[in-house]
Amino acid sequence: MPDRTLFVDTAGWMAMADAADPMHEASRGSRDAWLRSGGNLLSTDYVIDETLTLIRMRLGLGAAARWWEQIDASTRLRWEWITPSRAEKARRWFFDWNDKAFSFTDCTSFVVMRELRIQTALTTDRHFSQAGFDSLPGRYPPGRSGTRSPRMP
Repeated sequence: MPDRTLFVDTAGWMAMADAADPMHEASRGSRDAWLRSGGNLLSTDYVIDETLTLIRMRLGLGAAARWWEQIDASTRLRWEWITPSRAEKARRWFFDWNDKAFSFTDCTSFVVMRELRIQTALTTDRHFSQAGFDSLPGRYPPGRSGTRSPRMP
């Protein structure tokens, strides 16, 4: 699984869903190249929830319904659920790494990525690189410059 699975974060989903997003084409291109190479996608129930809500708020209910239909029909996307154990691990990251502005959803994503040995995320959120993960499309729009920190324990 480590080399064949790409984690998709809320920021990645949003960039692909919103044609006006400055990272729209780069994000879609990265996803498409990953899938063409035989890889698969993975996300979590927390990320799907957050994304669906943001699409509705920013792009409207119709866009949210279309996005849901697309991910629901995908045979290349797997969902992971945040269990109580994963939530507890995420809580520790959230409070232990208080010098970073990680969201709790980010922390749940980091836990899943570590557990499943996934190194790369499709995201425009610099927090993934700060947590020691690689990101696609590999650059950040203005105001989101990525920095690399040591790996979290």
